[in-house]
Amino acid sequence: MPSSDADTTRPTARVGDDEPHDLFEHAPCGYLTADPDGRIDRVNRTLTDWLGMEPGQLVGRRFSELLPIAGKIYYETHFAPLLRMQGAFDEVALDLRRGDGTVMPVLVNARERHDTGGRTLAIRITVMRARDRRRYEQELLDARRRADGATAELRELAATLETRVAEELAQRQEAENRLRQAQKMEAIGQLTGGVAHDFNNLLTVILGGLETIERQLANPGREPLARIGRAVAMARQGAQRAATLTARLLAFARRQPLQPRPMDASRLVTGLADLLQRTLGATIALETIAGAGLWTALADAGELENALVNLAVNARDAMPEGGCLTIETSNACLDEDYVASVPEPLPAGHYVLIAVSDTGHGMDRTALQKAFEPFFTTKDVGKGTGLGLSQVYGFARQSGGHVRIYSELGHGTTVKLYLPRCLDSRSVDTVAPQMENLAPRGSETVLLVEDHDDLLAYSASVLRELGYRVLAAPNAEVGMALLRREPEIDLLFTDVVLPGGVDGRQLAEEAGRYRPGLRVLFTSGYARNAILRDGRLDAGMDLLPKPFTGQALAARIRAALDR
Repeated sequence: MPSSDADTTRPTARVGDDEPHDLFEHAPCGYLTADPDGRIDRVNRTLTDWLGMEPGQLVGRRFSELLPIAGKIYYETHFAPLLRMQGAFDEVALDLRRGDGTVMPVLVNARERHDTGGRTLAIRITVMRARDRRRYEQELLDARRRADGATAELRELAATLETRVAEELAQRQEAENRLRQAQKMEAIGQLTGGVAHDFNNLLTVILGGLETIERQLANPGREPLARIGRAVAMARQGAQRAATLTARLLAFARRQPLQPRPMDASRLVTGLADLLQRTLGATIALETIAGAGLWTALADAGELENALVNLAVNARDAMPEGGCLTIETSNACLDEDYVASVPEPLPAGHYVLIAVSDTGHGMDRTALQKAFEPFFTTKDVGKGTGLGLSQVYGFARQSGGHVRIYSELGHGTTVKLYLPRCLDSRSVDTVAPQMENLAPRGSETVLLVEDHDDLLAYSASVLRELGYRVLAAPNAEVGMALLRREPEIDLLFTDVVLPGGVDGRQLAEEAGRYRPGLRVLFTSGYARNAILRDGRLDAGMDLLPKPFTGQALAARIRAALDR
């Protein structure tokens, strides 16, 4: 029976075949297969729905019968031969007739299926509506435009990103600069206010003493002479305090001239113990601990003593009820990790550590952050200048070392002073040089170069009173003229900072070339870098810091001549 034949040629769908069958039937394009003569034997539901026909209306018909007359002729004369020659054709635009007589523009792809011998078994045809294709193409074009637009935006963003980042960084840098400038101005205001306050006090003492002398000189007699003596002592004490204040400011600014020497820190601390104990008073115990095998330190012994005295005074004030001050020396190795955490430049390596610890009331976080600022103090008004720790900080940094404070409220404070290790310890200083009490005299010729008229006259008069022959010059040019004219000059005593474009160091170098072996003594209140290297005197150079007394001048002149 025919039905039986049909059943045997087309197998019954099984459960596993449902999905592929559904995919074929409801694909987004039309599918059909035809025999080698082009007769349709299978068509999917998508194509029949597009054409408004049932599968039975299409099966058995030739594919060309679905085309209008012109399309049928075109297909039979062009594409059918092309299909037989190539076995395929792609993207052929045709019109299919619907069941209602209207036409539907489509794009057709065809493929021949062959057996192993090359004989054609079937033709598979794919049909896509042209309007769907145009829609897909439009969607693709729109997607491409959107992608191109996004790409252009990204490209523009990438092109302007560097500029925008640079502008943002510049704005941030400007804001940081303004903040630093504000902080700098605040620090300068605090510094100048403190300097003005302290110097006004000191100048009042000096001026008052001079006024007393002037008044008493108008009424000579025994009692006025006694008052003059007291006024002189008062003025001298005020001037000495002003000199100390200036020295501390220079120390903080790292502009004090240091004369570092190899030194034994433990022996220096031991030798200073009596002075420190008198400074601390009877209610505070002093303990010194010397580290075993201590390395030799490289520092200015006199300035180190000043730093330790300042730390002792701070510790005393932090222990009003009494306590204990411990000074301990030891070796320390600062590694790369430690120096990386230090805000100022500090080379890793070996250092000699002097730790000063007290059992006082300690400092809070705010005080710790400002501890090294000049004129910052936690003491009551009138009980401290606020320059002690800043002097210690400036001394440590100028010496090539480091200082750090550890403190906890109610438990005390430790100040750790790191001094660079000296690898050459052939000549070790233990204490600062002390000035002789008697002013030594002489008869040699001294060339004195000083641009300050009053100081030039004062220094010349002191030296002449001591028996020296003095040649005075207000600048380097006059000094060199005197040097060429006078054959008997034993010592050049010159200020570092001079007018006229030639400073004291340049004058000394020129004088040394003209007269080799000439002894030189420098003086300065602010040496800058004229004779200093990183704040330190070059080897073989001698400096008398300003202000100086007549006794100090006499001693240093004699020492320079006797070298």
